[in-house]
Amino acid sequence: MRLMIAGGGGFRVPLVYRALCAGPFAGLVRELVLYDVDPGRLAAISAVLASYPGPAEPGAAADEGPGAAPRPVVRATTSLAEALDGTDLVFAAIRPGGTAGRTADERVALDLGLLGQETTGAGGISYALRSIPRMLELADQMRRHCPDAWLLNFTNPAGMVTEALVPVLGRKVVGVCDSASGLVYRAARAAGVGLPEGKLDGVGYYGLNHLGWLYRLESGGRDALPGLLADARALAGFEEGRLFPQRILAELGCLPNEYLYYYYETGRALAGIRASATTRGESIDRQQTELYPRLAAAGQDAYRLWDAARRSREEGYLAEARAAGEHRDETDLAGGGYERVALAVMRALSGGGPAELILNTPNTTGAAGAGAGAAAAIPGLPADAVVEVPCRVTPDGVVPLPQERPAPAQLALLRQVKDVERLVVTATARDAGTTGPGRREAALAAFAGHPLVGSADLAGKLLAGYEAAFPDLGSLWAGNP
Repeated sequence: MRLMIAGGGGFRVPLVYRALCAGPFAGLVRELVLYDVDPGRLAAISAVLASYPGPAEPGAAADEGPGAAPRPVVRATTSLAEALDGTDLVFAAIRPGGTAGRTADERVALDLGLLGQETTGAGGISYALRSIPRMLELADQMRRHCPDAWLLNFTNPAGMVTEALVPVLGRKVVGVCDSASGLVYRAARAAGVGLPEGKLDGVGYYGLNHLGWLYRLESGGRDALPGLLADARALAGFEEGRLFPQRILAELGCLPNEYLYYYYETGRALAGIRASATTRGESIDRQQTELYPRLAAAGQDAYRLWDAARRSREEGYLAEARAAGEHRDETDLAGGGYERVALAVMRALSGGGPAELILNTPNTTGAAGAGAGAAAAIPGLPADAVVEVPCRVTPDGVVPLPQERPAPAQLALLRQVKDVERLVVTATARDAGTTGPGRREAALAAFAGHPLVGSADLAGKLLAGYEAAFPDLGSLWAGNP
C-alpha cells in the first residue's frame, strides 16, 4: 500500500513511521510519501526517519532480522501531483499559517479576555477559516489523481474540517483524533475493565470532535462507569479524572472528553493560560523554530533529538489545568495515540479485519450511510452532521454505531456548537450561491454563536483581529478562497 502524508514535515510524522516499522502495523505500507510545501521541514523529518534506530514503544518487537517486515520506502516531495499519483490512502495533517498562526489564534482571543485555544472557541474558528480552503483544494486534487483513495483527516479542527470535505469526497473521508479513544482506554484501565484493542463492546460515547462524553463502560454485562465516578482514588489515577471536580462528574453521570475542561472550567482554564509566561502555541513555535534546523543537520542523532522534544512537548499539554510544578502522569504520556488509531482504520479498510474505533463521520447508521433504513447514531442531531462516535470499520467503509440520546444539557451544547461549525463551513464554501459578504457574515455569526464567545460585539472584534493577523482572509470574503 502507498500512503501519502499531507503535512509530511509535521512534528508527529515520526510517530506514524515508528508504528509502521514494528508491531501490528509492520508491513502494512510499502511506500510512505511525505508531501509538504516547506522543503526545510521535509528535510528535517526525513532526517529523523532515516536515523530511527528501532522500536521505542514498550513491548514492540524488533523490526530487524530474518522474517521481519521491511520498513516502508520513504519519499519526500513538494509536488502535490507527484505525491498523490498512485496513492491508496492519504493522511492529512496540515497547519496553514504554521505555529506562528496558532500563536495568533490564541493571542487575539486572549487579548479580548476570551479563551485562547487552537481548536476550541474563537481560536478553533480562526484555524478552520484557514484550514478548510486548503483541505478542499487537497480533496479536489485527490479526485483528479487518486479518485479511489481514502482521506484520513487529522487537520484541525478535525470534525469541522471533515464536515466540509464530505460534500466533495462523500464517505471516502473520515476524521481521526485520539482524545476520545484515549479517554475510553484510560477510564477502562482505571475501572479494571478489559478492553481489547479495536473492540468497543459495551462502550457508549457521543459527541463532536473535542466535545464528547463517555456515558457507558460495560464489563460482563455490568456498567462499571458509576463505580468509577464514585471512586475518588481511581479518578485521580488518570488525566480526565483529575481534570474535573468530582461533583461535576457526579452531576453529569459520565466522563467528559478532556477538551470539555474549557467549557466546564472556563475561568480556571483562562486564568491558567494567562498565568503562564507563554501560550502553548508560543512555546511550540519557539521549540520548532530552534529544533527543525538542528534536526536537518543532526545525522544519526536526529531521532534522539526529536524524541526528547516530543517528550517535552507532551509534558506541556493542558499545562493550564495543573498546579505549578505538577507533571503529567506516565500513563497519560504513554505512546499509542493518534497514529495507532489512524493505522487501525487503514488496516481495517484494506481488509486486515474489522475494527471498532471512535471516529468523525456523518451521523447516519447503515452500510450506505443513508436511505430508509438509516437512523441517526446520535439522536437529536442532524443525520448529515459529522459527529464523533464509535464506528465499525471494514473494507466497505465506516459505519457509526447507534448511541443513546444525550441528556438535554449535553444535547443543547452539541446543537449549539454544531450550528457554529456549519456556519464556518458556509463561510468557507465555494459554491456560487455563497457570496463574499455572505461568507463574512457567516463567520461573524459563528464567532457570536459560540458558547465561549456569546457576543456580537466580541465577534466583530475577534474577526477584525484575525483579519489583521491573517490578511488572506480578505480573499475568502471576496469569493476567491
